[in-house]
Amino acid sequence: MSAFGSRGPEHSLEIVVLTGLSGAGKTLAVRAFEDMGYFCVDNLPVALVPVFADLCARTRKEITRVALVIDVREGTFLDEFPAMYDALRRGEGRQARLLFFEADDDALIRRFSETRRPHPLAGEGTLEEGIRRERHLLAPLRDRADLIIDSSRFNVHQLRRYIQEQFAPKPGAQSVAIAVVSFGYKHGVPPESDLLFDTRFLPNPFFVDALRGKTGLDPEVVAYLQALEEYREFVRRVTDLLAFLIPRYIREGKSYLTVAIGCTGGRHRSVAMVEAVSEALRGHGYAVKASHRDVEKE
Repeated sequence: MSAFGSRGPEHSLEIVVLTGLSGAGKTLAVRAFEDMGYFCVDNLPVALVPVFADLCARTRKEITRVALVIDVREGTFLDEFPAMYDALRRGEGRQARLLFFEADDDALIRRFSETRRPHPLAGEGTLEEGIRRERHLLAPLRDRADLIIDSSRFNVHQLRRYIQEQFAPKPGAQSVAIAVVSFGYKHGVPPESDLLFDTRFLPNPFFVDALRGKTGLDPEVVAYLQALEEYREFVRRVTDLLAFLIPRYIREGKSYLTVAIGCTGGRHRSVAMVEAVSEALRGHGYAVKASHRDVEKE
């Protein structure tokens, strides 16, 4: 069983389609999937994807997990991909998932500068123009993505480890991978968020002198928030909502759920609440990965 869910009779073939911006990590990702035992094909023509999927499905035991890379090298054939992918997902005997890799412009420019490779869409123009054009061309694919992975803050080792942690087969694991992440609104909303909760209605520990330099991982901040009835009630209501939703997401075949909880800076309220909600969900029997994106930022 993988982060994409268990494969019963109705899902004998698992197909992962990797797409996204040039320089955002697709090459590293497909290598990681290959190391995890997936049959991988880079730059398979879009027109051949349905044929390839049918051939893999017929092999049954020989090929059960496939990872494909589709990107702007497909040129005008990318226009055919959304309809083809929708049909692929409807096919019997398979489970298709689409991962979209992206990064902010600064990260992409830095990576292209370091590798000294030309952007595939830059042509005679600038690198920035190539990136902008690629974002536009890939927008229909991004809209269909089951998971958007922003690699801006990952180095190559961190991205590889993230992919392995999330997608490596885990015997006996639950059929949905649950991540609960804290963030600061002033640093932007996590693009991978499925559900988002805002704690900014709560009193901010930042304005308490003794707590300003601490975080939601410190017991003093936790005690300050726990003393607030509205904080305790919010944790309870969010946990109850998630406990209601998760089994229904699983029933509908959702394989990855990211719950984002934000506050102004991502250091106090959201951090404490992520820890509280994650612990409560574990009490319901779910394996939860808690992380804090902006806790070290000012």
